[in-house]
Amino acid sequence: MRVYVPLTLPGLAEAYKTGELGQGPFAAYAVTPALREWYLSDDIEELEYAALSRAALASLRLLAVDPGADRRRVVVAVDVPDGSAVADPDRGLDPAALGEVRVPGPVPLAKAAAVHVDADDAEADVSAAAAALGAADQGDDDAQFTVDGAEDHELLWYATQEIPNLVGLTS
Repeated sequence: MRVYVPLTLPGLAEAYKTGELGQGPFAAYAVTPALREWYLSDDIEELEYAALSRAALASLRLLAVDPGADRRRVVVAVDVPDGSAVADPDRGLDPAALGEVRVPGPVPLAKAAAVHVDADDAEADVSAAAAALGAADQGDDDAQFTVDGAEDHELLWYATQEIPNLVGLTS
């Protein structure tokens, strides 16, 4: 099963250093029954893109509480055994939890298929979106417009071998 783990660049650096994603149970995003129902598509690529987008929003939330992190969303696509990532049935149709799953414990970074990261030119919009997130959550339409502006930037695809360059461990 493919899951999408939201991170920040410092979080990715830590995962690279330890060789693992996550500590105890952690949140990720995947193609869940509720996401399928919400998205109304049978195209697995479209559904996986929707799960990736949900993880990108979760990465933005991580940035909102970590003002020192580079203003770039980070999502790691990782394969876990089927059935090991579980959606909470009580939150299945909650719009805030669409596609959210719990992964029971650390996952070896070696299981990662790819890393998705904002380009440098997205930093200003991502920074503004992270700052506006709280107001958007409270229903402020202008703030929501700012948050949506981050979604105008597609996350770039990187091979896992490129992680050291992404986190500044090599030049």
